Amino acid sequence: MTPDVTAAATAVLESCRKRGWKAATAESCTGGLVAAALTEIPGSSDVVDRGFVTYSNAAKVQMLGVSQDMLDYPGPGAVSRETAEAMARGALAHSNADVAVAITGIAGPGSDGNKPEGLVHFAAASRGGALVHVKKEYGALGRANVRHQSVLQALSMLQDLAGQ
Repeated sequence: MTPDVTAAATAVLESCRKRGWKAATAESCTGGLVAAALTEIPGSSDVVDRGFVTYSNAAKVQMLGVSQDMLDYPGPGAVSRETAEAMARGALAHSNADVAVAITGIAGPGSDGNKPEGLVHFAAASRGGALVHVKKEYGALGRANVRHQSVLQALSMLQDLAGQ
């Protein structure tokens, strides 16, 4: 765990504790790295309710209730605002969390048709009704770098919702 990720994860946990909130993650291209960052901090079980690793489209449908039509052509596809938002809402619906973050993207190498390597969509949602979307185009930084930047972005979004 890098110091910047540890600091960001610690801040999220502290903000959630102050509010008495639980958190969940729904991750595709990061494969559970956000949940890992949060749970790397000792005592995080009082905040982290669960992490959904939904790397496949089938997992998005089965675990989070994302519509198959959204994922199939001519829908927006797995790497889209709509899917990220559905994943965040699904994480809340299938957990005891008060706040959730979702990530779906193309960490690389390569691209998915007209969606370039480094394209990542994030959504954060709270039980209070907040829903925030961020689209990042990191470019071909390499898989590890895109995933690292994505973890930091996801933690920042959780912090923004929990720290209000």
